[in-house]
Amino acid sequence: MTSTPDAAPAVRGYRPADRDALDDICVRTAHVGQDSRPHYADPGIFPVIFAQPYVHLEPELAFVLDDGHGRAVGYILGTADTPRFVEDFRAKWLPMVAGRYPEPSGPPRTLDEEIVTLLRRPERLLLPEVADYPAHLHIDLLPEWQGRGYGRKLMRAFLRALHSGGVPAVHLSMLTANTPARAFYDRLGFHDIEVPDPGPVTYLGRSTADPARR
Repeated sequence: MTSTPDAAPAVRGYRPADRDALDDICVRTAHVGQDSRPHYADPGIFPVIFAQPYVHLEPELAFVLDDGHGRAVGYILGTADTPRFVEDFRAKWLPMVAGRYPEPSGPPRTLDEEIVTLLRRPERLLLPEVADYPAHLHIDLLPEWQGRGYGRKLMRAFLRALHSGGVPAVHLSMLTANTPARAFYDRLGFHDIEVPDPGPVTYLGRSTADPARR
C-alpha cells in the first residue's frame, strides 16, 4: 500500500470550520506581532474585533493559508467598503458580542479595557484621510509560517478579489513599533497615508491593481 504524499501549503478561501484556527492565529499575533496571551487577561477579545466580524459579515473576502492538512496557519481578511462595514459592525455584530465586554465606566485603566474601547468604537475606522482607500484589511500568520513568501500570496489573493469587485484601493493600520510588518508592506507597494495625530499606529495604502507585479 502506497502512502499519499502530503499536499503543499496553499492559499484558499475561508471555511466556517477555520474559525477556531483564525481565532488562535489572531491571539498569537496580536501584541506587536507577538503572542498576546502573556499581556492580557482576556486575549480572546482580539478576534472578536479583528477577525470574527470580517468572516461573519464578508466571508467572501477572507482567505487562509492551509498548511496542506486542512489547518489554517495564516489569514487575510477585510472589507471592500469601510463605511458600510462600520455600519454593519454597529448594527449587526456589536449586539452579538457586547454583553461579554462591558464598556469601562471611565477612562481605560488596563490594556484589556483599552481593547474593549476599540470594540465599542467602530467609528474610529472612519477617517477622512483614508476615504480614497475604501477597503481595509488584516493579515496575520503564525510565526513559523512568516518570512516564507506566504504573506505575499495571501495579499495577492485579497487584492485580486478587491480589484475584480471594482474596489480601487485599500488601506490598513499597523502598530508603528512592528518594524518587520512595515518592511513586508513596503515590499508589497504600500505607502504612507498622512493622518493627523495617529497615536501608536501608521496608516498605509495602495492600489488594488496589478498585485502580481508587486
